[in-house]
Amino acid sequence: MANPRIIVKRRNSVRNIRKITRTMQLIATARFQSAYNRAVATRPYSDKLAELVADLSNAGESIDHPLIRSPQAVTRSAVVVITSSRGLCGGYNANVLRTAISHLDESQGRGAAPEVYMVGKKGINYFKFLNRPMVDRVTHIGDTPRFEQIDPLANLLMERFIADEVQSVEVVYMRFHSVGRQKPEVLALLPISAVSETQPERSGPQRRIPYEYSPEPRELLKALLPSTVRMRLFQCFTDAAVSEQTARMVAMKAATESAGEMITQLTRRYNRARQTQITMELLDIVGGANALG
Repeated sequence: MANPRIIVKRRNSVRNIRKITRTMQLIATARFQSAYNRAVATRPYSDKLAELVADLSNAGESIDHPLIRSPQAVTRSAVVVITSSRGLCGGYNANVLRTAISHLDESQGRGAAPEVYMVGKKGINYFKFLNRPMVDRVTHIGDTPRFEQIDPLANLLMERFIADEVQSVEVVYMRFHSVGRQKPEVLALLPISAVSETQPERSGPQRRIPYEYSPEPRELLKALLPSTVRMRLFQCFTDAAVSEQTARMVAMKAATESAGEMITQLTRRYNRARQTQITMELLDIVGGANALG
């Protein structure tokens, strides 16, 4: 027969865990809304910037810029992997790291030695466990990435690419499509070999807008191309932030519901154990009364 006291202690423990998971779910929901607003707010600017760069590249005829120039061979690549610094977010980190390792293995198979720039404590610890090398470890970017935090990393990657220290720059992150869909992806950040590919689809009868350029498109691209790289990298971080909060919100909701189901099962077990105990006590009383009679 199960001990009712043990069941009660276990039920109280599960109730305390449910309080924690419920609180974390509410916190993740609040942070999700903030991260979602930030991610959605940056996309119009990013899309318009890509549209403008595409128009400038078409107007400028032959554009020769280090960020556009495709290398003849890729012998070394820089791979930025964006993970979280905190856990309890379901399979978020596992999916990103699985995609990153698969991509790194494919790059090595093609003869391109990858250099990993790991973002987030979870990814850093996992690569330490696997004894995989990392060129840089970034842990100062929290749940709300700011542009000034991303700018030094973007400048470093562009400087290394222009100096031909790396021939490609890629970002592995969790792209946010909707609340119910996030997908780990590999974004080719550099080179911007075809600027028009970054241009979003235009709707309506006017597919191209005429511009009057001052200064010339070539001069504008020198300023806009680095801004495009910085903005695309920043968009990756904002997408990763909102995806992390979504995953944590879903994981904590599932944990809270599982704790509720476990409490219900433990309550039933306690009631059966208590009923059995009362029945045994009544039988003892009845047996003692019969013996005295």
